[in-house]
Amino acid sequence: MKTEAAFRDLLKAKGPAVAFWTYAAPDAVIKRDNDPLIKGRHNIRNYYARPAFRKVNVDWKPDFVEVSADGTMAYTYGKFIWRYNDKEGKPQSYTGVFHTVWRRMSDGKWKYVWD
Repeated sequence: MKTEAAFRDLLKAKGPAVAFWTYAAPDAVIKRDNDPLIKGRHNIRNYYARPAFRKVNVDWKPDFVEVSADGTMAYTYGKFIWRYNDKEGKPQSYTGVFHTVWRRMSDGKWKYVWD
């Protein structure tokens, strides 16, 4: 829960490109809408560096967290809301459910491997 909250707070402070890069494992993969899989933290940062993502407001909170018995893997899921202004400047939003798979790295930090 602490990692999810820190991830969300960084996104609000610095934007999705920085947040998704910071919390991605080197081999992380994301799937968005009809886009193909986006593999690797640098490609994920590039995806979120696009102009459409520069002025978004995102909020989420896990409804469920489970950590493996050995403490090396975890997964979370819950609801999210993205808010943004469309091309005409009108406020828009959409909601959904996220599912994130986390791996504890050798330094003890949690990084996502799938989102």
